[in-house]
Amino acid sequence: MSAINPFTAIGVVLATAATDAVYVMFTSAVVARRRIPAATWSSFWYLLSSFAVISYTENWIYVAFAAAGSWIGAFASITFLQRPPAASPPVGAAPH
Repeated sequence: MSAINPFTAIGVVLATAATDAVYVMFTSAVVARRRIPAATWSSFWYLLSSFAVISYTENWIYVAFAAAGSWIGAFASITFLQRPPAASPPVGAAPH
């Protein structure tokens, strides 16, 4: 059994806290259907959550690809979710 590295443990706690905070910001931007903020928060979310991946792979280049894919995915999702506003009923029309 290997010893616990306190710096790694603190890093995991900080990265997890930051990841959760960024996830909340991402979700808020998605709910508000704001494409660029959602895509940007998504990229930060993947960068922070990649801490564990880097620990295992030790190859930072894949983190950049994950962040780019995250940005594209969030941007495309919000673009797809944006719908034109419903047409207003004519003035004087009876409500349904």
